[in-house]
Amino acid sequence: MTQYDTVVIGAGNAGLTAAVALQRGGSRTLLLERHNIPGGCATSFVRGDYEFEVALHQLSGLGTEERPFIMRKIFGDLGVMDKVEFVQESELYRIVVPGEIDTTLPASWTGLRRKLQADFPSESGNIERFMKLCETISLESFMMLPKAIKANDEAMLKTSCPSYIDYGMRSAKAVLDEHFNDEKLKTVLAAYWCYIGVPPKDIPFPDLAIMIYAYAAFKPWHIKGGSQAMSSALLESFMEAGGEVRFNCGAEKILTNGNQVRGVLTEQGEEISCAAVVSNASSIITYNELLDHDEPPVQVREDFKSRRMGTSAFVIYMGLDCTPEELGVTAASNFICSTQDENRIHEGMQTMDAPVAGMLTCYNFDDPSFAPEGKSIVSLVCLQYGDLWKDIPEEHYAQRKYDYAEKLLDLIAQTFPKIRDHIEELEVATPLTMMRYLNTPDGAIYGFKQNPQDSELFRDRIDAISGLYMAGCWNNMGGFQPTYMAGESTARAVIKQLKSSAQELENA
Repeated sequence: MTQYDTVVIGAGNAGLTAAVALQRGGSRTLLLERHNIPGGCATSFVRGDYEFEVALHQLSGLGTEERPFIMRKIFGDLGVMDKVEFVQESELYRIVVPGEIDTTLPASWTGLRRKLQADFPSESGNIERFMKLCETISLESFMMLPKAIKANDEAMLKTSCPSYIDYGMRSAKAVLDEHFNDEKLKTVLAAYWCYIGVPPKDIPFPDLAIMIYAYAAFKPWHIKGGSQAMSSALLESFMEAGGEVRFNCGAEKILTNGNQVRGVLTEQGEEISCAAVVSNASSIITYNELLDHDEPPVQVREDFKSRRMGTSAFVIYMGLDCTPEELGVTAASNFICSTQDENRIHEGMQTMDAPVAGMLTCYNFDDPSFAPEGKSIVSLVCLQYGDLWKDIPEEHYAQRKYDYAEKLLDLIAQTFPKIRDHIEELEVATPLTMMRYLNTPDGAIYGFKQNPQDSELFRDRIDAISGLYMAGCWNNMGGFQPTYMAGESTARAVIKQLKSSAQELENA
């Protein structure tokens, strides 16, 4: 039987950062990955002359060299800052509601305020107050809230996070309604909700505030070579530190003695002994399929009762035989909606009707090297719940897939009418594609649906199985920055446990 301190299941974002942090922190670590490359959704694939980014649209939390933010420190600690090159984007996004809204927001905290005040002069003072609140909530969330939660100190929470106390449990819509009268302004500010698939009435306000502040103040970024370059860099750092990885090797079971982790059984039948397991798989699969119990622990079953499945995505990856300028692209990220009605948009995600909101990302707008010279790489995305696709007969699947792709193209063509004329390569991914490649229930890309009650203040870490840790979007916020951070913070918790256990043995 092979012995490790920790086994990490899954080489997605959180699995990779957890593995690197563990190995560099002194834990002898084995990383298991059922596919043949690292990254999960942080990968790329090639069709013809084009290498397509699978999932990253904008990376937040990096900051500049002059004004670094949290991800620059984390990537530095993980040993990858000298292995990747980052590309700064010049705009947050362009949002278009044909005939009603067409505006582009700059990637600058001061520039954003000025642009919004120029477009909505009657709301100038409200914009000032709202942006100050977003900044305050963000700084409290990153710097003070974790300390108050860790200390389990209510008085500390009240004194160090007063804005979070007032606004942390409120929805984004409630706070937008409190600050503004102009519905178009609310639509412009809430556009990022189309990324996460939860309407503003259900989004915890801090989630929206942090997205606005982190992207505007610390810039949106991309990675030269795509997110696959970061996944490869993290794997390289892990192996340089002495870590071991096995590809094409999934976990069959997490082995326990009672409620204590003792090891992992691989799909090849090898039993591996370890003191801790970090699962980057979904919590549903981890506790229902991987854990060697007849049923999940009571704590887990109670937690699952209050959960709802999050959204998946329908994506068209396109290689175009024209430049971004020839297509009419003026920003890398574009939100295109045929209505401002957030409820109608969200309801549309739960049907096979024509989508009323979608996103176009042009990867070579800020980085010309991302596509062959004179050409463009774009992805078209609309969020959609995966259960819609599960009952489609196999013989009808391809037709339904391309029929829906035509509907999404119709929406995007309202803003980019020439797009169909320039298609050279095209690949379509449905929620079933996400389900197959990410191995997530219903192809959910962000884990469970998020709401204000999913705050750390309300949900405790599941600790029913000692030595078993979850890392990823299924017990945290979804997206690249949150999952990178989740892996690193999970590793710190594991290392603390390992050191404590070693100290107990030494004192025995």
